[in-house]
Amino acid sequence: MLRFDIPQVWSNVVRWEAFVTWLLCLVALFVTPWVFAFLALQGVVRGFVGHYRCPSHRVWQRLFMLLGWQGRKEDAGAKMFASKVLFIASSVALALFLSGSSLWIVPCVALLVFSFLEWALSFCAACWVYGAWYRRFPPSGA
Repeated sequence: MLRFDIPQVWSNVVRWEAFVTWLLCLVALFVTPWVFAFLALQGVVRGFVGHYRCPSHRVWQRLFMLLGWQGRKEDAGAKMFASKVLFIASSVALALFLSGSSLWIVPCVALLVFSFLEWALSFCAACWVYGAWYRRFPPSGA
């Protein structure tokens, strides 16, 4: 379902953010899992408020536009869904870490895989699920 009530996002900016997420997940895996607090916060802002309100997204967008690297416009609804998944996975990883469980590595590795697919191959798994869901279960009135 396309979201016309929120501004679209630039494809290369979103890919860059996926790269940064991938890097932060590596930091979480090899240095400290406390990084998930930052990723969860980004997931909340981008997923529930919108990319256009996220400070880091605005910085990257401005930089990429100055350099002419912004790419093409994409529907923000699917990217917001992906950010909600980021929030959930990061929160679960952080909660597992705080509880002393080593299972926090599972959502970390999942985020590593999916953020890699996004930035390296332009394949957003959450966006694919988002689109498949709305094709299978269209909103009423559509």
